[in-house]
Amino acid sequence: MATITAAMVKDLRESTGAGMMDCKAALTENNGDMQAAQDWLRKKGLSKAAKKAGRVAAEGLIGALTSGTKGVLVEVNSETDFVARNEQFQGLVKMIAQVALHNAADVETIKAAKVGDVTVETAISDAIATIGENMTLRRAASLEVSKGVVSSYVHNAVVEGAGKIGVIVALESPGKTDELAVLGRQLAMHVAAAKPLALDPAGLDPETVKREKDVLADKYRQQGKPENVIEKIVDSGLKTYYKEVCLLDQAFIHDSGKSVAQAVKEAEGKVGGPIKIAGFVNYALGEGIEKQESDFAAEVAAASGKK
Repeated sequence: MATITAAMVKDLRESTGAGMMDCKAALTENNGDMQAAQDWLRKKGLSKAAKKAGRVAAEGLIGALTSGTKGVLVEVNSETDFVARNEQFQGLVKMIAQVALHNAADVETIKAAKVGDVTVETAISDAIATIGENMTLRRAASLEVSKGVVSSYVHNAVVEGAGKIGVIVALESPGKTDELAVLGRQLAMHVAAAKPLALDPAGLDPETVKREKDVLADKYRQQGKPENVIEKIVDSGLKTYYKEVCLLDQAFIHDSGKSVAQAVKEAEGKVGGPIKIAGFVNYALGEGIEKQESDFAAEVAAASGKK
């Protein structure tokens, strides 16, 4: 049995981009033979996956899945929109959503969960090796109620339950679940369109509210308004702001003459019981990811050795 040195592991890691423990395992399995270890890593998809891990993955799909009183959203990213139309990738997203539904909606917990004989993390690595693009499970979220429903809506769906925007809304209610499900989907569509920041003012980030107050106050100070007048104007301005960013205060997209709170209250008669919006989650694909701008002509020139 060959002795596996740190230098050998380092050399294999640099030549393949695979993880340190994977490199050590590859060398051990192949009695220190560097070429055989490289082949071993390639066969397992570890080398290819690691080499692609540095690429920005800002495309992909949002997966939404609900079952009665629970629902989940997951975002699985790829490098190009083309991969989002790949059936294997779509299947991967649906599988990850299923795992999230039956486990904690936490990225590391999902990645460690078993699907058959492999973990989700290994399944992602295998997909990277097969499809040829970097992929990441970026985030996951879940909502659950004791009584009622969790409804979902996917905008720009590429396949059922997966698209560019995904929303889940939780309704706590003892009422009829079929009627609740209809309302829940309407509310999820509203969230996708209106993009509320919170359910009500209490749910807003205090820093966001402070910034809004400061902007309003500075605006009227520059107009020469006295401080006691500014305070009243700012309070009025905040109420307008809340109507723009708080779900319950927003004008309902399905009936703009009512607020969401009023629409939910009116639905209680049809549902047959009180309704409380217990929460919502809205994912838009790639939001917050800094995308790399590439110069294709420059890349081609560099690859061919031209300036």
